[in-house]
Amino acid sequence: MSFSGKYQLQSQENFESFMKAMGLPEELIQKGKDLKSVTEIVQNGKHFKFTITTGSKVMQNEFTVGEESELETMTGEKIKTVVQLEGNNKLVTTFKNIKSVTELNGDIITNVSWCSEPVASRA
Repeated sequence: MSFSGKYQLQSQENFESFMKAMGLPEELIQKGKDLKSVTEIVQNGKHFKFTITTGSKVMQNEFTVGEESELETMTGEKIKTVVQLEGNNKLVTTFKNIKSVTELNGDIITNVSWCSEPVASRA
């Protein structure tokens, strides 16, 4: 199954609490909660390029499944992580205290991310 395509954000759950846990300031959280993003994915075998456009902000990440890659988070931080493919329709990555699962079902892509603890509380 190919992830390649352009996907419009339809809805988000727990956005505010997740962004707070990520360490984003309240002002940015309030601005961001009403913005709709568009995600464009280009897949070439195990190599992926994600381009996420939210308002005027464009974030690009590239990775190869199973190999360590440097990805940019929503806060602009660069992290090293390994993205794994589960089955043929689920991309899973874990970094710091965050787990992110991107799942493709037909022409709908779902992303669920959660923090096990607030980033600000880490030493």
